[in-house]
Order: sequence, then C-alpha cells, then structure tokens
Amino acid sequence: MPDDALADAAAEEFTTRLKGELRGVNPRVVIGMEEVGYVDSVALEGLLDMADELSGRGAQLKLAGVTPTVREILEITGLSGRFQFFDGVDTAVRSFL
Repeated sequence: MPDDALADAAAEEFTTRLKGELRGVNPRVVIGMEEVGYVDSVALEGLLDMADELSGRGAQLKLAGVTPTVREILEITGLSGRFQFFDGVDTAVRSFL
C-alpha cells in the first residue's frame, strides 16, 4: 500500500513495483489508498497504464479507501470511471469471489 503522496520519485517507484506485479498470469490488483493524500500526473499515468493492462486481460483495477482529495482529482480529470472503488481492501478483495 502506498502512503502519503504519490508524486515524483515515489510515484515512479510505485508504478514500477506494480508493473512487476502485473506480470502474473491472472493478476488481481487492489490498491489500498487510505494513506494517499495526493497523486500527481506521474501517478495518474501509472494508474492508467495499469488499468489499461488489466482491461486487456478482462480485469479492472480496484482502488480501496480512496481519500476525498484523490477521488476529486480522479473525477476532475475524468478518470474515475476507469477504476472500481471500494471502501476498504477487504471489500475489494471479496469482490473477486
């Protein structure tokens, strides 16, 4: 789970790490966003890349516990429809069942 702001080097590191996770045969990805207070354009691009990768496999990126500021950023940029939102990680994980 990322913490604080997903910006600059932290966003790049997070994106690289998650891309490694997507190499699995059947990735099921939930990102706990409870501690993320801000995302920059690098983080948004990384999230979109991951969403596109999963979409190509018939899956959707799931975001859990998205803070109001990050949710607003996703809505203002018109990107909120690209993700599934859940109140918590447990709920998001159960959605795979």
